[in-house]
Amino acid sequence: METAAFDYVLPLDRIAQTAIDPRDSSRMLLASDLTEIVFRDLATLFDPGDLLVVNRTRVRAARLPAVRQDTGGNVEVLLTQSNSDGTWEALLRPARRLRAGVRLGVGGRTIDVLEDPVDGVSTVVIRPDDDIEAFIETVGSVPLPPYFKGELPDVTRYQTMFADEAGSSAAPTAALHFTDRVVGSLAARGVSIAEVELQIGLDTFRPMASETIEGHAIHTERAIVNRDAVDAVAAARVAGGRVVAVGTTVARTLESAATGDGLVREMDVPTDLFIRPGYEPRVIDGLITNFHAPRTTLIVLVATLLGDRWRTVYDHALANGYRFLSFGDSMYIEVTR
Repeated sequence: METAAFDYVLPLDRIAQTAIDPRDSSRMLLASDLTEIVFRDLATLFDPGDLLVVNRTRVRAARLPAVRQDTGGNVEVLLTQSNSDGTWEALLRPARRLRAGVRLGVGGRTIDVLEDPVDGVSTVVIRPDDDIEAFIETVGSVPLPPYFKGELPDVTRYQTMFADEAGSSAAPTAALHFTDRVVGSLAARGVSIAEVELQIGLDTFRPMASETIEGHAIHTERAIVNRDAVDAVAAARVAGGRVVAVGTTVARTLESAATGDGLVREMDVPTDLFIRPGYEPRVIDGLITNFHAPRTTLIVLVATLLGDRWRTVYDHALANGYRFLSFGDSMYIEVTR
């Protein structure tokens, strides 16, 4: 399929530049009939025995202000993914004059560039490598989306209430709308919440550059499903409940862990699952998600669930003043089989 089939015009003034307060006062569009609720009333959509699954990942303070040791020039190092061999994938800016072998300094440590950057991305190693996460949290800052030009009252506004395990370069934004009030109303209705983890890389949000979606090499991200999540999905099935993914990252994680019978298995592996038209969901019965940028793999995932109707839904959202992207409004999609 041509990538252009997943394009649409997104006016700049529709990209949310403020974080709505309180979080659960955002609007939610119901894709099935184009009606609307306030997010705080989320529990009204579900029945006892249903299960919502969230991503517990926390955005790492991955933006590091470094200095070239040979020239003294400033370089921003944005750590996008940790590798099993102790190295990191990083986005370097400016990268035009960087080459393999260049050494950077930050916070009393060194960062060696191991490869010539390609589109600004390279593999780096931080030395010494002890207490790396604590070091990053001390010297780094949380990277906000490049299309967000506003200001946040507090950087924690870009963390979900479920954020626990540091490991992502971006927030699982569908869960930014959740509050204690919403979770309490879900529990009172007999709806459970389980947690998985997908460590989000920046490639999630990058537009597809290939002419066809089949030609796009999707990012690989670490996905973790523990025993508690496995048991929660199984319990929902026994109760006749639905399994609803809170965000595209959770949808990819659950579908990557699918066993073929509506259940999931424990796993801790990289996933490069690309949910695109023709894919039949094996686990999720619904998806809570924000409104995504054109020509991204996220739009392709939404189109897989909605079919050609995704354009009708997005046109409605644009025409009715919904706020788009990370700090925007939300949508609920029921998966039909």
